Amino acid sequence: MRLSKISIAFVDDHQLVIDGLMALLKGHDRIKVAFATTDPTEVIGKLTATPVDILLTDIMMPQLPGNELAKQVRAKFPDVKILALSMSGQGDLVNEMINDSDISGYILKNTGKAELLKALEKIAAGGIYFSEEVLQELQRNSEKKKQKEEAHLTGREIEIIRLIEKEFNNKQIAETLFISERTVETHRKNIFRKTDTSSVIGLVKYAYEHKLI
Repeated sequence: MRLSKISIAFVDDHQLVIDGLMALLKGHDRIKVAFATTDPTEVIGKLTATPVDILLTDIMMPQLPGNELAKQVRAKFPDVKILALSMSGQGDLVNEMINDSDISGYILKNTGKAELLKALEKIAAGGIYFSEEVLQELQRNSEKKKQKEEAHLTGREIEIIRLIEKEFNNKQIAETLFISERTVETHRKNIFRKTDTSSVIGLVKYAYEHKLI
């Protein structure tokens, strides 16, 4: 029995990316490219005229971000599966796409032909697909979030960390927050203990990794 074709569409604000995807999939007997566009604002209209099984969408598009486009597509065309395509597998970005935009997969633009086809086949069959690099980033993001929660930093301590990052000394922090220098010193000791750091550089690195600044 012959399997039915998988109808797909591309949206990416770089024509070079679209050309690359078209070249990768050219001649594949199970894939049918319904349309491709560099303008995400055209997608809803095109989907109305030409239904597809899977929409591959870039994330960072100036006219309309991928997460917002995905929400619009899911609202109007709930049967269309969405595969996010991005240069970045940043954990927060992926989680936003999963939780807010109800995507079926997320792959990076350095993905090869074999993995792209595997993702399309799996999603078309009702599954989900995430690149290994994306899964690893999600794991790291989850661990950082857990560490942040375990640190139990107070709002005041986070304020002080942000001022430390700006190279404020204890006196400047005290004046900015209207507290005594002794109180600032106590907060600093608690911050270093909670974050398991021993230097300002280590603390700032921790703050960036855990999205405190």
